[in-house]
Amino acid sequence: MNIKSVSVLMAIAALGLVSCNFLSNKSTVAQDRSISSTDAVRVDKPNIIYILADDLGYGDLGIYGQEKFETPNIDKLAAEGMLFSQHYSGSTVCAPSRSALMTGMHTGHTVVRGNYEINPEGQYPIPDDTYTIAELLKEAGYTTGAFGKWGLGYPGSEGDPNYQGFDTFYGYNCQMIGHNYYPYHLWSNQDSIVLPANSGFNKGTYAPTLIHEKTIAFIEENKDTPFFAYVPSIIPHAELVVPEDVHNKFSGKFAPEKPYKGVDSGRGYKIGGYGSQPEPRAAFAAMITLLDEQVGEIMKKVEDLGIADNTIIIFASDNGPHKEGGADPDYFNSNASLKGYKRDLYEGGIRVPMIVKWPGKIKEGSKTSHVSAFWDVFPTVVEITGQKKKNGLDGISFLPTLLGNEDQQQAHEYLYWEFHELGGRQAVRMGDWKAVKYNVLKNPSAKLELYDLSKDVKEENNVADEHPEIVEEIEKILREARTPSEVFSFGNSE
Repeated sequence: MNIKSVSVLMAIAALGLVSCNFLSNKSTVAQDRSISSTDAVRVDKPNIIYILADDLGYGDLGIYGQEKFETPNIDKLAAEGMLFSQHYSGSTVCAPSRSALMTGMHTGHTVVRGNYEINPEGQYPIPDDTYTIAELLKEAGYTTGAFGKWGLGYPGSEGDPNYQGFDTFYGYNCQMIGHNYYPYHLWSNQDSIVLPANSGFNKGTYAPTLIHEKTIAFIEENKDTPFFAYVPSIIPHAELVVPEDVHNKFSGKFAPEKPYKGVDSGRGYKIGGYGSQPEPRAAFAAMITLLDEQVGEIMKKVEDLGIADNTIIIFASDNGPHKEGGADPDYFNSNASLKGYKRDLYEGGIRVPMIVKWPGKIKEGSKTSHVSAFWDVFPTVVEITGQKKKNGLDGISFLPTLLGNEDQQQAHEYLYWEFHELGGRQAVRMGDWKAVKYNVLKNPSAKLELYDLSKDVKEENNVADEHPEIVEEIEKILREARTPSEVFSFGNSE
C-alpha cells in the first residue's frame, strides 16, 4: 500500500467510521495481549507525571547551562531528583518521537516513523493493535490522562488518544494546529471545543494556560487513585507567542531583536502558520519561563495534595531546538554547543534533557551519564509497576539507575534512529561511538561519519577512515536495526 492509498483510506475513515468500533476492537486487543499484574505490584502504585516540552534544547534549562534566562522550578526538580546527561529523544521531529515514547520501540520498529499529515486535521494514526504505555498503565489500575499535543492519530481514528489507553484527553489532536497558541478550537476527548475568545483575529484564550488548568484539575480529581498524567506541552514550538504580561518581563532585554514576519491573516492563519513576532528572543525566553512556572505549579499541587512522596515526575523534551518562527537557538546556545538542531541526527538534534524525581527512591541532586532513550521509558514503567515484561520492546529499563544501583544497570548494545525527510538520515550510538549518515535515500552508499563522543561530544572530528572495523559493524546495524514499513518506506530496502 502506498502513501496516497493510505491517505485516501484515512480520509474515508474520518468521514464514515464510527469511533466506538475502534474502542470495541481495542478492548479485544487489550484482552488478548494483557499484561497481568504480579505479586510484586505495590499496593501504593506511584503516580506518574510525564512532562514533555516541545523542541526544548539541551541547553535551554538553567541546570543544563542556560545563562540568559532562568528556570528555577525545573532546576529545583533536578535538585530534588536525578539529572540525565546522556538521554536521547525518540526522533528529531514530533510524531515519531512521541511514537517511540508511547510504544517502547525506536524509529526502525515503531509504527509512526515520520510526520505525516492527514487532512483536514491530524496525523497518521498508530493502528488499533498498537500497545501503548497508557494501555499498560490502565491494566495496572491507573487512571490515565493526556494534556497537550497528541500527533498520533486524527480525531476519531484508531490512533485517537481515547482509543490508545487514555481515559481523558484535552488539547491539540493535530500537531499542525499546535503551531498556534490562540487556536479556534481544542479537543476534549471526542468533542471539539470552540474557543469563542479566539474567533477571527481575536486572541483571548492562550491554549497552553487552558491545557495546564485541565492538567491540574486531573491531578486533583485523581489524588486518591493511581494516575498517569502525560503532559506533552506545545511550548516552545514554534510560534513565538506568549501572553503580554509574561512577555513584558523580557521585552527589550535581548536587543537588538530581529523581528519575524509571519502569517497574520489569510491562508494558514491559526491553522499552522506562525504569527509575526517583533521580539522573538524575548518571546522565546518568556515561553520557557511560563513552561517553568507550570512545572512548578504541578510540583506544588502534588505537595499540597499530600501525594508528592508517591509521585514520580519526569521532565524531558521531544527533540532538539528549532529554528522556526523567528527562533534564535544560537543566541541562547539552546543546543549547549552540541552539533545540530531539530531535524538533525547529530547530538544537538536528539540529545535532550531528562530529569526524574521520585522522593524516597531517587537520591536528591543525583546525576547520571547512563545512555538512555525515549523507548526506555516503557520498560521502566513496566518494572516500576510490577507488570510482566513485554516482548518486542527496544527499550531497557533504567530503574536500577534511578534507584542508585548503576552496577545492576543493563546497557544498550546500540541506539538507532532514522529520519525520513531531507534526503533520509540514519544514526547509531554504540558505546562512545556515534555514527551519522545523511542523504541515504538519494545515495544508499553514502559515506558514514564516525565520532568518538568520549573525546568529541561536539562531533567535530570524523574518524571513520581511522576505524574501518567500527564502520563495518555500524553499517551492519544500519541494515538490520529496522523492519520495513509500507507507509513510512525508507529507500531501496522496501
